[in-house]
Order: sequence, then C-alpha cells, then structure tokens
Amino acid sequence: AQPLVRSARALNEERLVEVEWEDGGRSLYPFTWLRDNCQCPLCTLDSAQARKLLLSNFDINTGVDAVELTSDGQQVSVTWPEKHTSVFNANWLKKRCFSATARQAVQEELFLNERQYWDATLQVPTADFNQVLHDDKAALAWLLALRSVGVVYLRGAPAEEGQVAKLVERIGYARMTFYGHTWHVQDKPMANNVAYTSGMLVVHTDYPALHFAPGVQFLHCISQAVEGGESQIVDGFHMAEQLREEDPEAFRTLTSTLVDFTDTGKDYCDFMLQSKKCIIDVNSGGQVTGINYNNATRDSVLDLPLSQVQPFYRALRRYLDIMTRPENVVTYRMEPGDLVTFDNSRLLHGRKSYVSSPDRVRHLEGVYLDWDEVMSRLRILRKAVHGDA
Repeated sequence: AQPLVRSARALNEERLVEVEWEDGGRSLYPFTWLRDNCQCPLCTLDSAQARKLLLSNFDINTGVDAVELTSDGQQVSVTWPEKHTSVFNANWLKKRCFSATARQAVQEELFLNERQYWDATLQVPTADFNQVLHDDKAALAWLLALRSVGVVYLRGAPAEEGQVAKLVERIGYARMTFYGHTWHVQDKPMANNVAYTSGMLVVHTDYPALHFAPGVQFLHCISQAVEGGESQIVDGFHMAEQLREEDPEAFRTLTSTLVDFTDTGKDYCDFMLQSKKCIIDVNSGGQVTGINYNNATRDSVLDLPLSQVQPFYRALRRYLDIMTRPENVVTYRMEPGDLVTFDNSRLLHGRKSYVSSPDRVRHLEGVYLDWDEVMSRLRILRKAVHGDA
C-alpha cells in the first residue's frame, strides 16, 4: 500500500526534514541529500533514472525556504533558497529512510545477501530446464535459489552442445575468459588445465588467478564417463564460519594473508595470469563474501615473511580438513542432459576420477557469468512477476 505522510517540517538547526507517517513512524532526511536527489526534469533524467545535477552546482550546506505536504499526503515539496522546488513521492522517501532497520531492509531487497547454509544433508534445489527458459516465475525461482543456496540443478536439457549458451541468453551475456566463450571439460592431450584430465579434482573455486574471478558457473553434462566422475560440492561460506568458530586464529590468517595464484597456457589465446587473493574474503562487518581457492593454480611464489609461512599452511590445512569432512560434502552424479548452476564465489566444486571409453567420453560444456548480470536479471524478473519497484 502507498504510505501516507501525516506531516512534514524542516528542522533547521539539525538541517533535516522530518517526515511523520500515518502509521506513527518518523523519518529524517538531510537537506543536502534531498537537494542532491531532486527528481525534477532539470536534475534527473527520468528515462534513465540518472542524476543530471552536478554536486558542484549547489550548496552542500544548503538550508530550505519551505517544506509543504500535498493535500493527499502522498508528496512532500521542498523549496530551496535559490527558489528551486523539489517534489518527493511518499513511497520514494519511505524506501530511502535512513533508519538502520529501513537501510537493512532495502539492502537485502537490492542484493539478497542472506544465505541458506548447508552440509551433506542438502537436497539440491532442482528446476526444469525448459521451464526456466520460457517461464518468468520458474526463472525467478531458479535465480532466487541460486542466490540463497548457491547451487541449483536443472534437468531436461538436450544432451548436445549449445545449451549453456541458451541459458546464458536467459540472463544476458556470458563472461568471456581465456578459455573461450564456453569451454569443454574433456580428456585432452597435453592438457592446459587439470580439469582436462581424468584424474580426481579436489574441491576448488574456478579462476582465482583472475583478479575478478567469474561469480557464477553453468556446467552441462553432454556425456558421462563409463565409471566414476561423480561431482562434489561444498558450501565454502558455511565451512568458513565453522573455521571461525573452531579456529579463530586460522580464520584471521586466511582472511588477511594475500596468496599468489597463477595460470599460464594457451586456449582461446595464450595467457599468463597472476593475482593476489585472500583465501577467504570478508567485508567491513566481518561477513564472509567470497572464497578464492584452487590448489592447482596456487603459485609456488609465496609473498610472505618466513615467520608467516608455516602459520599460513596450518590455517589452510585446517580449512581444507573442515571442507573435506564427509558430513560437509555433497556428492552427485551428472547424467546426460543435467545442468548444474552454482555460485563460484561461494561453492567449492570437484570430482572423483573417472574412466572413459572411446565410444563414451566424459564431456561437459561450461560457461561463466558475473553476479552483476545475474542479479540484474533477477531484479527484472522479480519486477515482472511481483511488480516490485
């Protein structure tokens, strides 16, 4: 329902506009912020929802001449000393309230930061490939689960190349890398990546050798091995929290120590990558926001003082021991036509070794995306399905 304003007034000494709502709540808005965000055609390009007003073109210590409320209680009008008038809709103001509760609510709406942690008991969310391609509700449910749980299994795709590209088109566009627009996980002679062998792959995130690793990965099974090749996944965020609880010192080490990663070879084109990453990324509030770990591309260069080398190895081994506990690992076998979508910044994935035959070669096709594109599509779908602003 449209919120209604009971009263609005200027608090000149505090340089705030106070809005009292019909439900009895109260919101405060700084003069400077209101002037900066005037919604009139001179200050905002409505067709792009983009600011035209330059910060250098108004007084950031501005006062106000008048604050008025429209008769229907749905708009607040502010007149500035230069006689410019800004009109703000009640709903627009309510959503941008500066209270801690309102700010937290809008951040969750925008970014969906809450996560559903899991262990080996997880029942991986599933969806129908064709429904996701053609039905907005199904596509929205898929992306909401992908954001919350970190992994969703799609069934019913044709067992032929090109299906990950179709799924990418549902989002927007793919993340191009040195391995191409899409890439094929198969046994390859003189393999330029350990994934292109039949050996076991320990759980890892893809591409930490890039400073900005892909956020999302799609993998489609075109042909499965005769024997073995089962996939394994671990909730890296959940395991990081377990590490924080069980070994705070190891957690501090992995969230503060920059580790070198490298990747060298030739695929789509030749490449020689170097990056520095913490194994566990945290934000300013200490919340885990990303995992960067790939044993194959962790460089032999270790840019640490001698005294920090052994503590780093101890911390990393502690984290890996937690991640490889049977009660924390989900194991599944992909069959032709199955497609798994997952959060590459959160999940660590791997596989068991396998045996192929000439007439039955294990073949997966993969593609990368970034979370920016995925979250953009999620917000668009949410608005289409629910009419959210």
